[in-house]
Amino acid sequence: MKIQGAIFDLDGTLLDSMSIWDSLGENYLKSIGKVPKHGLKEKLSAMSLTQAAEFFISEYGVNISMQEILRGFNEMISGFYTEHASIKMGVLEFLKKLKQKNIKACIATANDRALVEIFLEKYKLFDYFEYILTCDEVGSGKENAAIFNEALKALGTEKKRTYVFEDALFAVKTAKKEGFPVVAVFDESAVKEQEEIKSTADMYIQSFLEMEDYFD
Repeated sequence: MKIQGAIFDLDGTLLDSMSIWDSLGENYLKSIGKVPKHGLKEKLSAMSLTQAAEFFISEYGVNISMQEILRGFNEMISGFYTEHASIKMGVLEFLKKLKQKNIKACIATANDRALVEIFLEKYKLFDYFEYILTCDEVGSGKENAAIFNEALKALGTEKKRTYVFEDALFAVKTAKKEGFPVVAVFDESAVKEQEEIKSTADMYIQSFLEMEDYFD
């Protein structure tokens, strides 16, 4: 496995945190007196936070500014990160291995930069990543490959040797279609799509402890 670079999703991949994301939209709408519609979770799954806020304004008639909606999202998520979220098994060991081998790594996430920094500070992981890229900064969600291509450009590595680590089926499909080698990481939130994820990705792991076998 000749890795030159690694592009990591955050939630559900490095961080055991999908429970907050699965319920974020519904809980936020309820907090402002709106009734969530059926299928909301699925509609929001590929969206960045800004896209979700725009969706609430257009589809639910939320009469609140974009900035205020985003502030509400961030308050809910940051509290969860601080009190409940945990790093996934084997993540630290794998990141240390990449660092030892001078393999560049970055985070590419639909999350907000400030929230990513909360995670990195909590687990003292800043030194393991060259860059942080967010969907909002790139201008699109992971339904297209813009964020992966921007990450590749930032790392300056060969695409065929730059591995994308993702847990969600739609993101796995996007990266794979764009020509990246993809390692799919098990997350409980994606159990229903597990077989399709396995058949789409180049590799499928239950935890990052398994990555030790692929280095030498």
